[in-house]
Amino acid sequence: MALSEQYLQAEDLHPIDMVESLAEHHEWEFDRVGDDQIAMAIEGQWRTYSITLAWSAYDATLRLICTFEMEPPTDKLPDLYHTLNQTNDMCWAGAFTYWAEQKLMVYRYGLLLDGEAMVTPEQIDRLLNAAVRSAERFYPAFQLVCWGNEAPDDALQVAIAEAYGRA
Repeated sequence: MALSEQYLQAEDLHPIDMVESLAEHHEWEFDRVGDDQIAMAIEGQWRTYSITLAWSAYDATLRLICTFEMEPPTDKLPDLYHTLNQTNDMCWAGAFTYWAEQKLMVYRYGLLLDGEAMVTPEQIDRLLNAAVRSAERFYPAFQLVCWGNEAPDDALQVAIAEAYGRA
């Protein structure tokens, strides 16, 4: 049965309600932070990723933030930022940034809905999987740059070859 079949009778179902149902279905740890926000943990091959989704009715946007802890040596920050710029050129959707103060690597994406458009459970599932896949894909490159003394171009060969695990 398709995920959306579970929601056919609930056209006005809140997007975060759908996310909560998906989290329950996949048995992910989650916390419903508020009516418009949910936080969860999804296990990947390299890490457990913290994912927060928030719904903004004002601009009809479902925002996703996927984070993992990272505390690179200060002298490696220029190389990390260079790697992030190249990484974002390789991402079709979403973008990475590093929040130095919080010591978090962050992948962000916003699903914009227009007019009467409704988000589907399949879209949310795909959004979550894409975030974890992106984090898994580029995690080794970030590690190689920060702790393996690899140049950004060399480290990103791992991501280009897509020699990463599964989400």
